[in-house]
Amino acid sequence: MRTSPALGLMLVGVLILPGLVGCGGGANLPELQAYIDEVMRRPAPPIEPIPQIRQIENFIYIGRDRRDPFVMDQQSVDAIIADREDGGIAPDLTRPREVLENYDLDSLRMMGTIELELDDARWALIRSPDRVLHRVTTGNYLGRDHGRIIFVGNQGIELIEIINTGDGVWQERDASIALKQ
Repeated sequence: MRTSPALGLMLVGVLILPGLVGCGGGANLPELQAYIDEVMRRPAPPIEPIPQIRQIENFIYIGRDRRDPFVMDQQSVDAIIADREDGGIAPDLTRPREVLENYDLDSLRMMGTIELELDDARWALIRSPDRVLHRVTTGNYLGRDHGRIIFVGNQGIELIEIINTGDGVWQERDASIALKQ
């Protein structure tokens, strides 16, 4: 059974008409107009004055005779070397840090290995938390605790970390990262 378009249009009109009547009406209009007039007669609140900006004295930094805070000074280097000469274990804080030392060891994932005939070395493929794939081999560093890779195998890598025990003493500990299956 098909209905004519005119009948459908009349049906829509009958359904919408009561909703539109509720929007118009003038029953509460004088009351609303009285409230608007009363609000408009109220005095505007005073505007707060703009706060005065306090002048800050300029400071010109002249660091020619001061040490650079981003470079280890000779006194710190001498203290580290003295620890090593005493037979104590200490990380080499003077070497440049590698990219994978910015991540916790447990956030790094071993994805596989590569063996190149060119340099006769086995390389491990490590994925960092930002999903970048890095190639490392024996002697590279991983993790925040000065972890140096000592072995790269097909099933994982082994490394030695140098951790600070809290009282200025450094201690070695074994760690590993297994191949992700």
